[in-house]
Amino acid sequence: MFGGGAACGLRTCCLRPLRSPIEPLLRRSTRSRWPPRRRSSSAAAPAACFASSAGAKQKVIVISGPTGAGKSRLALELAKRLNGEIISADSVQVFGCFALFCSFEFIAARVYRGLDVGSAKPSLRDRKEVQHHLVDILHPSEGKLFLQACYRDIVADYSVGQFFEDARQATKDIIDGGRVPIVSGGTGLYLRWYMYGKPDVPKASPEISSEVYSELADLQKNGDWNAAVQLVVKAGDPKAQHLAANDWYRLRRSLEIIKSSGAPPSAFQIPYDSYKEKFQSNMSDGSQEVTSSVALEEIRSKDLDYDFICFFLSSPRIDLYRSLDLRCEDMLLGNDGILAEARWLLDEGLLPNSNSATRAIGYRQAMEYLMWCRQHEGRTSARDFLAFLSNFQKASRNFAKRQMTWFRNEHIYHWLDASKPLEKVLDCICHAYHDQTGELNVPEALRMKKEISGRREDAELKAYHTKNRHFISREDCSDILDWIRRTQGSTERTCSFS
Repeated sequence: MFGGGAACGLRTCCLRPLRSPIEPLLRRSTRSRWPPRRRSSSAAAPAACFASSAGAKQKVIVISGPTGAGKSRLALELAKRLNGEIISADSVQVFGCFALFCSFEFIAARVYRGLDVGSAKPSLRDRKEVQHHLVDILHPSEGKLFLQACYRDIVADYSVGQFFEDARQATKDIIDGGRVPIVSGGTGLYLRWYMYGKPDVPKASPEISSEVYSELADLQKNGDWNAAVQLVVKAGDPKAQHLAANDWYRLRRSLEIIKSSGAPPSAFQIPYDSYKEKFQSNMSDGSQEVTSSVALEEIRSKDLDYDFICFFLSSPRIDLYRSLDLRCEDMLLGNDGILAEARWLLDEGLLPNSNSATRAIGYRQAMEYLMWCRQHEGRTSARDFLAFLSNFQKASRNFAKRQMTWFRNEHIYHWLDASKPLEKVLDCICHAYHDQTGELNVPEALRMKKEISGRREDAELKAYHTKNRHFISREDCSDILDWIRRTQGSTERTCSFS
């Protein structure tokens, strides 16, 4: 029977080859604009000109929140109002599925299908209506480029440092085009580096990268995570033992930094820490709310590169949990849901927890479940499937809880109640963007409390129980179980989404 223990017992390692020398060509080709940039409307031009002529910092709107809170819809409607473009700050939406064709004259990339369902990626219609950046820019596994009669494998992962560079460049492009940058996503570290800057950590040379790869390759191939951690600890990074299990990317990066600089990653100053210290030192003896506002305004006006106007969109915890549970069910409906995408990832040769895409909530659980089904030649029961669904829902709720904990300590965000009418929330953000006084006050009716409101809510959360809408009885699971038997029971599996 499939359950949480079975999933956790799976080996989740995947050998990741070195980056190909021609990878920069792939990265440039997959970041082509679609749709082409449109001319900015006259409505947005005066605001941009005013900021420039007055010498003020350009404004950037940041919208974050837990998974399933409605960030994408809010950002889309906001972009329509403000003549803006959206930069995705989601660590999974960067991945798409590309067919790559290469000749000596050109490299062309065409998006066939990506990790759309599990990442709640904006639809093609939405992306045609409003320009989106950093969506579908990487293949989650590997592409093959034919160059000088040789095939080279490229395995794509996406680091927070890459996001910083790409998002900052996209911000500059949007502002230069006379439009409003709107950053939307729930990956906290992406947003923190984007606003405060990235550490000045040395980049490894190709020789050092090759050396690190050679040292860790056999250990990763054999799934010997503990031995690999001890190797890095002995090299000089004792904090490596606190990394999440099978996070081979960060383990490799730690060893690269040690070999490049002679010091562990923790030796390098993180810009956010200095801002946090400055914020705390600026706090006076007055009320917490007033002093936080004053300290934040000083940091925003003097130290950051842009005038970031940040909002955290959420809803009461019980409502959010119910919404997430139903959302997980919806992702499993039909023959092209998250199980089909997880099947494709496995057929591409990836294993759960092997890179950013396969570590994501939903994909990891779905891949582990399908691996278990494959081990049993596609034989699974409604009880097994419902156990997988329960694990998926629980992981989503826990992830949302971790996101709220993370952003609760990010004082630059103003919390908005997602259960309030969309028009009123949009009016609030638009007013904050056009305001020239520098004072941002969210109306009391739209504010979302950061903490659990009282004993009643705490008791409700402890007693919370999932109530499925689609998958309740054995009969409700019959279509999915039939799909699993047809697609996971055969040794001749294809990569199609049938």
